[in-house]
Amino acid sequence: MHLQAHTFSSSSSFHLNRNHLNNLTPFKTLASANKSLYGTGVVFRRTGSRQFPVLKQLNRRGAVNLSSEGQNPSTSAETMRHVVEHICLLKAKVDLSDEDEKNMLDFLYTCQYQMRGILAISLGRISNQNLEGYTHAVFMRLQKKEDLSKFYENPFYLGVLKDHVTPYCHEFTYFDYESEVEDDILPIFRKGEEFNFGVEYILLIAFKESSLGEVADDVLTSFTKLLMEFPSLIVQFTKGSNFNPDSKDYTHAVVIRFRSSDAFDIFMGSSEYKDIWRSKFHPITEKKLSISFSVDPVGKELM
Repeated sequence: MHLQAHTFSSSSSFHLNRNHLNNLTPFKTLASANKSLYGTGVVFRRTGSRQFPVLKQLNRRGAVNLSSEGQNPSTSAETMRHVVEHICLLKAKVDLSDEDEKNMLDFLYTCQYQMRGILAISLGRISNQNLEGYTHAVFMRLQKKEDLSKFYENPFYLGVLKDHVTPYCHEFTYFDYESEVEDDILPIFRKGEEFNFGVEYILLIAFKESSLGEVADDVLTSFTKLLMEFPSLIVQFTKGSNFNPDSKDYTHAVVIRFRSSDAFDIFMGSSEYKDIWRSKFHPITEKKLSISFSVDPVGKELM
């Protein structure tokens, strides 16, 4: 099994042009990055989903699926669909073998085919070191809270945990939040070429209690505006308040699908991202957890 780890540095600010992939020339800002960027990323596990009937529930809080054509989606009106995002972080035992790791992730991946309501799933080995020692991550999208409740109680899922996760992991933690995506089949189910590869980035934030509400919402709105400026780097993102009663260490979550590992490096090393974190997030944040993992093209590394 082919695995490749990444070490990400925020010590320099840089940006992309068409020569970047060849010579890695540094740039100071993201201002000229609004061009189409694609990359194969580092392979580990694929993204996919099972389709379900599309509901006609519409809502409008902000566009979160970014066009690969370089169009700023904030300039066009679009309807939105309510979804529930589920994050599971695992701490694997140090003696986990490649075969056991593959079996564990494969069985978690098949959950989408054994129960209704799961719209999309991605998962893999975490590429970056983190202070809390998480080694693997699972991201799922469900239609509604009722589906999430059924998921937690589903016999197949409980069996997967018992037989294929618990024997190899000494801890796992859940985070759940509600968000919205563009009301179209591809962004809802995370289907299409744009979702076949890239980097899944999960940001968990614990805002100070005094900032919860309007202040925290304003910061996340500013972050949303920044993310929406760069469809060349980002395929889709969602954000929301964590409502899982068993994981209150973090109040909010953000999930961003980057188009490639290069796109991820560029955005995280940019002055724009550093500036918004220093000026907006840092003053009201108690702690944060950032993790990322690579996503395979669909059709590779199948069961």
